[in-house]
Amino acid sequence: MVDVSDKASTAREAIAEGFVSMAPETLTLALSGQGKKGAVIPVAEVAGVMAAKQTASLIPLCHPLGLSKIDVAVTEGEGGLKVTAIAKTTGPTGVEMEALTAVSVACLTLYDMLKAADRGMVIGNVRLVSKTGGRSGEWKA
Repeated sequence: MVDVSDKASTAREAIAEGFVSMAPETLTLALSGQGKKGAVIPVAEVAGVMAAKQTASLIPLCHPLGLSKIDVAVTEGEGGLKVTAIAKTTGPTGVEMEALTAVSVACLTLYDMLKAADRGMVIGNVRLVSKTGGRSGEWKA
């Protein structure tokens, strides 16, 4: 891992997003909360939070962080569901990987919970939207 022991602890925030494209019928099913596996959206949001807290276990050489906030929201978008994650901490390294992991796992959870209705769903556009804090300061896509 990169040595961050000489870096100052600063407030850090990262926002990431992703999208799951799906058939209109599948989107209706997801929004209704009546999928075969239950309420799709809240389960995906919780899965994203859980994943963010496990990022260092999943990504080699990623520092384990004490998160002060992780929020995952699944919202309706044109042709599917948009996933947004906000991660915050105060420390010597950023939270971009935690936000990206949260989005990725939430998208995978949406796929898993809806695959019986639509195996043609596409997970895409997973990206970092913005980050603040640290030596490099603010960055926006």
